[in-house]
Amino acid sequence: MGVESKVFTYSDVSAHKTSDDCWVIIHGKVYNVTSYLEEHPGGDEVILGQAGSDASQEFEDVGHGSAARLMLDEFYVGEVDSTTKADAVDSPAVVEAEDSGDKSEESSKFLHFMLSLGILGLAFGVLLFNFSR
Repeated sequence: MGVESKVFTYSDVSAHKTSDDCWVIIHGKVYNVTSYLEEHPGGDEVILGQAGSDASQEFEDVGHGSAARLMLDEFYVGEVDSTTKADAVDSPAVVEAEDSGDKSEESSKFLHFMLSLGILGLAFGVLLFNFSR
């Protein structure tokens, strides 16, 4: 990240929302996570559900640790111009996504909850296994 940062509009980022070209915004920074989709522990659909948009809240809701935060540096492509958010909200593609977004948002939150629950269960199982030795 020592290089001068490129600035993108929300519309620029929203054009990158497929499995072949996947960008997300997290805390005002733009990341090209296309190459990471298959490696994501929660599956590619979790990221693709947020592709081309601001995924900050979802990123925090899952409770990503310091390792995930450090990993983001590898995918950094620039900053987002926060003044362009209103333009993106007015665009037809975003309005259509908002109309169908309620069910998608609910299923995304449920998926995040289930993933978190699974990780906690796995950790608890490992602890019990190690304790019983």
